[in-house]
Amino acid sequence: MSPIISSSQLKNISKDHLVILDARVGKEVKQNYFDKHIKGARFIDLDTDLAEIGENAAFGGRHPLPTPEKFAETLSNLGVTEDAHIVVYDDKNGSNAAARAWWMLRSFGFENVQVLDGGIQAAEKEGVEFSSGEEIFEKAPLINRIDWSLPVSSLENVENELNNNSSTVVDVRDAYRYRGESEPIDLVAGHIPGAINIPFSENLDENGLFLSPEALKEKYSQLLENKPEHLIIHCGSGVTACHTILALAHAGFDTPNLYVGSWSEWSRREGKEVAKEA
Repeated sequence: MSPIISSSQLKNISKDHLVILDARVGKEVKQNYFDKHIKGARFIDLDTDLAEIGENAAFGGRHPLPTPEKFAETLSNLGVTEDAHIVVYDDKNGSNAAARAWWMLRSFGFENVQVLDGGIQAAEKEGVEFSSGEEIFEKAPLINRIDWSLPVSSLENVENELNNNSSTVVDVRDAYRYRGESEPIDLVAGHIPGAINIPFSENLDENGLFLSPEALKEKYSQLLENKPEHLIIHCGSGVTACHTILALAHAGFDTPNLYVGSWSEWSRREGKEVAKEA
């Protein structure tokens, strides 16, 4: 199954075992969900469901992964069963939290998980049915998992791999953040020394939709030519990095490592060097 689904495909898809998750973020996001969402969609929250935020972002970053046990409870409360076909959307074509949800669900063992291409805006344009208010669904049995199955990297892993020149570390933040011109979210501007910059926005075409698998394959093959094959992907806090992991999956590449702590952890950790090109 492709990791990307179009609005037209969603509109005509079988509803058997279908679970739609609304992963939008923002100050009024829950009210926005109540006001309008794709019919049947269940709200999943970045900060409380897709992360377990700690007291000190220097250890784990701004959006550390929750424990598998906690995520299993979230899925149970959302009525997600092991045979579910899950479609996730946000309002930023996966770069907010839909791709993060996709990564976590795939890492939890779900095979049939897709991100809605173009997000909620594309669904509305296509005429997908919308609803408002609460959605009623039954709680599902707990799914037993003891760990995440997709590869992750720690700060120490990233540092060692760069020192040994055995991995290519890709920073997917906007170029101005990578260069250190300014930093709108974290405390320090710049990037991890040795990391290269491929902004996640380059995964999309001029209409804000994912490039075709063929175009993504050609693009990343050229960008990563003559570099170590093993990839570690990071962003600010381990959320938008999943957008590029999703794009790589769409293109047929092997799954790279996710550095969950990302720049929010590295830049706060005492003694870690910061590079700038500004």
